[in-house]
Amino acid sequence: MERREFIRVAAGVGAGLTLAVSLDGCSEPAPSSTAAFAPNAWIRIGPDGVVTVMVDRSEMGQGISTALPMLVAEELDADWGLVRYQFAPANEAYYNPIMKIQATGGSTSVRAAWGPLRQAGATARAMLIGAAAAEWKVRPEECGTEAGFVVHAGSGRRAGYGALVEAAAGLPVPAAVTLKKSSEFRLIGQPLRRLDLLDKVTGRAVFGSDAGPRDALVAVIARSPTLGGKLVTYDPIGALAVPGVKQVFPTTSGVAVVATTFWAARTGRNALKVLWNEGAAAALSDATISEELDTLIASGGRLAESAGDLASVVPATLLEAVFDVPYLAHATMEPMNCTADVRADGVTVWAPTQFQAAPSFMAGGGARGVAASIAGVPVDQVEIHTTHLGGGFGRRSEVDFVREAVEVSKSVKAPVRVVWTREDDMQHDFFRPIARHAIAAGLDATGAPVLWRHIVASPSIFAKFLPSVVPEWMAHLAGPLKGGVDQSAMEGAVDMAYPVPNREFRYAEARFPVPVGYWRSVGHTHTAFAVECMIDELAAAAGRDPVAFRRLLLADAPRHRAVLDLAAEQSGWGTPLPAGRFRGVAVHESFGSWVAQVAEVSVTGSVVRVHRVVCAVDCGTVVNPDTVRAQMEGGIVYGLTAALKGRISIQGGKVKQTNFHDYPMLRMSEMPVIDVHIVSSPFDPGGVGEPATPPIAPAVANAVFAATGRRVRSLPITVLPAT
Repeated sequence: MERREFIRVAAGVGAGLTLAVSLDGCSEPAPSSTAAFAPNAWIRIGPDGVVTVMVDRSEMGQGISTALPMLVAEELDADWGLVRYQFAPANEAYYNPIMKIQATGGSTSVRAAWGPLRQAGATARAMLIGAAAAEWKVRPEECGTEAGFVVHAGSGRRAGYGALVEAAAGLPVPAAVTLKKSSEFRLIGQPLRRLDLLDKVTGRAVFGSDAGPRDALVAVIARSPTLGGKLVTYDPIGALAVPGVKQVFPTTSGVAVVATTFWAARTGRNALKVLWNEGAAAALSDATISEELDTLIASGGRLAESAGDLASVVPATLLEAVFDVPYLAHATMEPMNCTADVRADGVTVWAPTQFQAAPSFMAGGGARGVAASIAGVPVDQVEIHTTHLGGGFGRRSEVDFVREAVEVSKSVKAPVRVVWTREDDMQHDFFRPIARHAIAAGLDATGAPVLWRHIVASPSIFAKFLPSVVPEWMAHLAGPLKGGVDQSAMEGAVDMAYPVPNREFRYAEARFPVPVGYWRSVGHTHTAFAVECMIDELAAAAGRDPVAFRRLLLADAPRHRAVLDLAAEQSGWGTPLPAGRFRGVAVHESFGSWVAQVAEVSVTGSVVRVHRVVCAVDCGTVVNPDTVRAQMEGGIVYGLTAALKGRISIQGGKVKQTNFHDYPMLRMSEMPVIDVHIVSSPFDPGGVGEPATPPIAPAVANAVFAATGRRVRSLPITVLPAT
């Protein structure tokens, strides 16, 4: 079994059979029945036959609380009607084997669990068969399973899993198990109803603001309106005069107003008198940021990747273009919140977090590590309860809201729920970095690309983590920032599928006092826009159809071509459209999946309307096709909102946008028809939470060119460039 070792543990979960699986590269589970949470991923089968799967990833709408149980249930041959899920606690044993931390991101959840959770299910099945065979005095090979029962075909005997768990728990764990072939799947690949659906429809699902003690106090924090501003002084008298306000005191984030209700806390905050030191950001504006990006582009940056010899190439046609994308907010529907209870004997946290735990040198150790540090207790005295997330998109991989709740609870010596307003959320986000791409691309006399020079100027997400993520002696080995190049800013560009023989990619790190963070599909959000728009410009310069041009270049990229061909076919590419309608195309690989999109648009004056999006995806083996379709649709809507509307503006060091009235979302009346088509694929699963977002902006931009003859080189597409 290589480095995967199955063990049985009784982790305080009551009667039944409990199995654990240790994931490659992660901590080994302790072989003790008293070890509370030893496994990375585990299942529990009760005497009633109910199968509970511990879900060690955050559920933010992507369906992971159904997908992971499906993996176990498939190999276990469980009765899907008796399968349940439970969110895992924070513990090293639950570290994501790809990310090496307990966190949800990078579209890794199913990819990381694909082998281990299926093995856990298969191992449980083998032990249940062993228990039944021993009772019936037959060979295990004579027995099979079906929908929660062990069956013996020769005698017709059947035993439910619940009746076998006690005997199975006493058996040795098999050293090896055989997983099903894909042709044997009966659950994987089926559109099973989500396990969290009923609770969400009926309002029983627990989100952050629902969790924790009912009598918890509520805190709202006054924050500097200028990014990075610091507290100078404050007058609490007005706030303390508000009925329900209990305490007012400074924190690392600003000034906390603690009250019996949210309304009292918010009213108290509004009554505060606060003086702030605006700091270095006070001189920052969109204009100064743009000037610095120009300077960085001119500097040439640092080499990220190269091939061939650009100096020796004299293209027959040379195109140059600059592409711009702005800062973006995450705009989760549920603003940040966290409830904490700091006591002498430990800390309990209830949080809608994407980042539960990590080694102490990595970003403070996640929610658990930060809570332990602030409270001054060992991490094993911190209990993290992960709730459902009302949207994540990477924002909740930060733990600032956890830190605030623990700080305030420690100060007031009582459970406290810290609640952010929508305005707090919008103006104090960790924004998607702004980026400027300067590309020079050349064609030879036959119309084939022979040169590609690409410089990206953008803030580094990873740089802010470097001092805490990587020990100083290892800093030179830090892959995500190796050689001064943040790979997250270059992903999707340096590894583009188009085989230009002479190419060079460079990165210039922009340093602004604007907090940045991971945003759904990270660097792919802007690299796909720049690359796919430039490829479209090359196609036009070569006199080629955009799809045909891409197909020619992708001759050695079969998965790219497969989704491109499917999207083109299903969209009717090349066939007539109603008057005023035009198509654009883009194809992009990210997070182990391939997505092509064709956008159908109309342009009236300066208004772009997207009527239809055809999306083809190859995400490997599909666990639940309904989930894949939903994630493609959601990713398209998220990316389309950014492409048409998204912009965070800075003036005087302050974020100008405050709420959905000036940072609007795509409305239902603006929603295009979305047709999703899934490529049948034999490969292991890829990600689906993020790959649909990158292609939509270039697909729409390329459709606008088809409609107007004018190129879109900056987002959002609010005012079309002059001819």
